[in-house]
Amino acid sequence: MSEFWPIIDIEYIDAYPWIIIPPRAGPSAPFDEWDDIRMWCRDRAEDLWADRELDPGPNGVDFVGGTLARCAEAFCPPGSKHWLFLHVDNPTDMPLPVCAAIGPAKGPREETLRALTEADDPNAIERPVVKSFKSERLGKGMTTFRYVQQDDSPHLLACVRYAWQVKEHGADVVMWTATDDVARLMSAGDDLDELARSLAVWIP
Repeated sequence: MSEFWPIIDIEYIDAYPWIIIPPRAGPSAPFDEWDDIRMWCRDRAEDLWADRELDPGPNGVDFVGGTLARCAEAFCPPGSKHWLFLHVDNPTDMPLPVCAAIGPAKGPREETLRALTEADDPNAIERPVVKSFKSERLGKGMTTFRYVQQDDSPHLLACVRYAWQVKEHGADVVMWTATDDVARLMSAGDDLDELARSLAVWIP
């Protein structure tokens, strides 16, 4: 089977609210960051405090760096081919993880977008909210919002997904996040939409 070469292009993303963590596998990997992810995350934490012009105190950089590293390791396990974006406005915020992946297009557009966004999820507490979503670089896509029950928690999980089928590259692109902190998700809503609009596809 031949390698699928289109990759996600992050060139147009406004990095201000995001810590961008690259894939560990796939055509665009490996990345040097993974050689010492904990030190790389500590450097990002240092930048974060400086960019926000806040005093980290004696332990702030190590604390935030450790949090970022744990997120990186949890949401990008070995073999991961997706990008991870950690939404962090204030250094002390708990990062909101957002993932984005690309793969070869495998079916009719509408059917594929509904599957990638889980628009017909039978486990959703209520019927998912399904909307069209326009991106300048990926074209017309779909986004969904839904609540699902968690097995190990009484709190509902709020899930947001975006998906596109990029015909000229024969590619499907999906971006997703989920959290039980609904207020956190809502406050990041505009940044999520902007991230989704900023994704692009590139063939190396």
